[in-house]
Amino acid sequence: MEKWKMKRLPWLLLLVVVMVSMETERADAQLRTDFYKSSCPNVEAIVKQAVQDKLKKTVVTIPATLRVFFHDCIIQGCDASVMIANARGDAEKDAPDNLSLPGDGFDTVIQAKKAVEAQCPGVVSCADILAIAARDVVVLAGGPNFPVELGRRDGLTSQASVVAGHLPSPDSDLDGLISFFREHQLTAKDMAALSGAHTIGFSHCAPVFGRIYDFKNTPGAVDPTMDPAFVAEIQRVCPRNVDPTIAINMDINTPLVFDNVYYKNLAAGRGLFTSDQVLFTDTRSRPTVELFAANQTEFFQAFVVAMVRLGRFGVKTGTEGEIRRDCTTFN
Repeated sequence: MEKWKMKRLPWLLLLVVVMVSMETERADAQLRTDFYKSSCPNVEAIVKQAVQDKLKKTVVTIPATLRVFFHDCIIQGCDASVMIANARGDAEKDAPDNLSLPGDGFDTVIQAKKAVEAQCPGVVSCADILAIAARDVVVLAGGPNFPVELGRRDGLTSQASVVAGHLPSPDSDLDGLISFFREHQLTAKDMAALSGAHTIGFSHCAPVFGRIYDFKNTPGAVDPTMDPAFVAEIQRVCPRNVDPTIAINMDINTPLVFDNVYYKNLAAGRGLFTSDQVLFTDTRSRPTVELFAANQTEFFQAFVVAMVRLGRFGVKTGTEGEIRRDCTTFN
């Protein structure tokens, strides 16, 4: 029976994507999975190869690329504006909230763009390449495969000033998270599913200090929602006065595998951020965490739905924006 379920999974995910696509008539209806069928039919294969080549060099490619996609879409929509680099240092990527984005995520897209340009010059947007690459790294880490809607164009502005206060905080409570994701046309279930991306990758020590040392300004106190053994492990990696940029895995059990262990960790008090653990401690979202922890297929299906919806947010299509020749600079 389990073998049958695994064989059925790709078809279920495809059905989920189709159902999401049929929900409503949207302004971004120009997005479609076969957008480059005539103009660059091999684009997904080209990007996949570039992602695989990058992954051979560093496993950071996986979480880094996924984070870049999320940070791009949340600010001004999925338009690759986070990829812009300028000498003034005032582009989106230069904002304090984006300085922790690993360079390997940007480089993945840059290398994929070069490979695509070699075969299809001036045709495929950096925004679409980033969306494809984000899907590919999920698959390479063991997560669900799904069709990516394409047809985005690259944005014409990128400003650090628009980032502050527009990304979710590691200290967010559930009300804040729900409100934030609702503003981006995502549901509470979408929010819980996208949070599952924390099953791979790492954070730095700095955002965790407030939970493991002097919690709520009480000397020696720790966040009582945390498993004591988990606290001890984090304190070992992140002792007081350590370099705050030291990295710690978001999922200490299977940090390189895209699976549902993140939700099992939450049920055990092993969520790294407050914004992670609150998904379990708040009774409104706990049933979703318990569902995903018990059934990886349910998580995968919900993650696909959320990724498709996220990939539609604020896109530029038609004659809007441009097709950049170089992802790091405007034409």
